[in-house]
Amino acid sequence: MKSKLLLTLPFTLLSLAAVTFMATGQDAAKPATAPKPLRALLVIGGCCHDYAKQKDILKAGLEERANLIVDFAYSPDKSTKATFPVYEKENWAEGYDVIIHDECSADITDPVLIKRILDAHRNGTPGVNLHCAMHSYRSGDYRKPLPAGADNAHWFEYLGLHSTSHGKQLPITITYSAHPATAGLENWTTGNEELYNNIHVYPNTVSLAKGKQGDSETIVAWAHEYGDKKTKVWSTTIGHNNETVADAKYLDLVTRGILWSTGKLAPDGKPAPGYAPATAPVK
Repeated sequence: MKSKLLLTLPFTLLSLAAVTFMATGQDAAKPATAPKPLRALLVIGGCCHDYAKQKDILKAGLEERANLIVDFAYSPDKSTKATFPVYEKENWAEGYDVIIHDECSADITDPVLIKRILDAHRNGTPGVNLHCAMHSYRSGDYRKPLPAGADNAHWFEYLGLHSTSHGKQLPITITYSAHPATAGLENWTTGNEELYNNIHVYPNTVSLAKGKQGDSETIVAWAHEYGDKKTKVWSTTIGHNNETVADAKYLDLVTRGILWSTGKLAPDGKPAPGYAPATAPVK
């Protein structure tokens, strides 16, 4: 009887080991839980652009390129005084990982409203700014460099670069600088676009790309940290026409800006696991 038990014991232990290995192997084979998607609020509307179409182009293109859900606050007002009800709340940015400013509201000068908008970024919500956002919320003699802290300088200080105008619509040749937000992007030439001027570049601003039209060359994409909390802010002046906004090269550029501003890019430019590229949003 004793010898029979001794013969049985190794087979029992072997069976248990096999079951344990199978269970461990099955657990290891299970896919890791997909990370929570980033939530972005796209504020879009105002003068001079086809925002009705661009809001849909941006939402679809960006969601295809990252683990991202884009909501939009759209205004059909085509004037330079477009306003957005979302800004009426003190905590308007709550619940969002990044705000994409794509409004063209050049003649909105209310300092209380502008402060409310900027407070979200001062408190740490990252910002991505597209095209005419650079020419919004301006007042007074904004066409010259403004002293630090001036009442009409706050929006430009948030952006990290002060621009006041643009030239004719012509192709822009874009050349990238080395930076995590531009890693893997290839230099390109746009279709007809507007080259924005650079009146003043703030000291903590890093140029990511320069654009050239004829003899004129300016910074067209940049990054910096804003306020005491060093909130990450990324911007590009490119993006006037629908053809540009729908261009894969443009959408790739903006996607990397979103990932950089939300801390989802490593120093070598590689996206955090589960966020990009081509990661289907988890809804």
